Amino acid sequence: MQPDSAVSVPTESPVVRGEADVPAQRPAGPEDGELVARLRQGDEAAFARIVTSWSPMMLRVARGHVSTDASCEEIVQETWMAVIRGLDRFEGRSSLRTWVFRILTNLAKTRGVREARSVPMSSMSPFAPADEAGPTVDPDRFRPADDRYPHNWTPVGAPVQWQPGPEQAAVAGETRRLLGTALQDLPERQRAVVTLRDVHGLSSDEVCAALDLSAANQRVLLHRGRARLRAVLEEYYRATGKVTS
Repeated sequence: MQPDSAVSVPTESPVVRGEADVPAQRPAGPEDGELVARLRQGDEAAFARIVTSWSPMMLRVARGHVSTDASCEEIVQETWMAVIRGLDRFEGRSSLRTWVFRILTNLAKTRGVREARSVPMSSMSPFAPADEAGPTVDPDRFRPADDRYPHNWTPVGAPVQWQPGPEQAAVAGETRRLLGTALQDLPERQRAVVTLRDVHGLSSDEVCAALDLSAANQRVLLHRGRARLRAVLEEYYRATGKVTS
């Protein structure tokens, strides 16, 4: 299993070791050990499977640090080359996927600096972007402070039961298309977190490491993103009458 071309990433650098500026992660499990052994033996089928499986979410992470799709693709390619070169030094202190994403993030951050991107997605500015500020739920859905039942739901604003339930509806083609469009319309940081957590199945620790987010910031972005998606579904079900009182 050899890379198609050379890449100038020192194999002893923190980038390849995946140790730069990331929180501690869970150690590798037994399944990781078997996969790493196969990769070290040059199992091309095993390598092809993880490249196919992980590359889409790697592109999403890279896009948070650089400004073009071409740069994202180059970073992902460089990451896989660095993985091949550094695999013998993988110590299992984190999962293999977390280690790969650490390499990706470090390469993407380096490229982002080189491209002089002014405000990276992972910026921890104390001021949230305008489209991430404000309440998660429309305040008009709650009773006013002088109401007999202040701050409770109004009759119109109260959540409703969807019929069919969201679990069944989520597999319907129309609902999938609706959610896909709503996901693309989310603010960039929310979209990245929701995609990695709910579409690709990364853990909160992995998302924090991949996107350079604090645990608290990741929770806020995930909550806001999910709330927006739920609001889209709720509006759809209200409009189509597929709700029960």
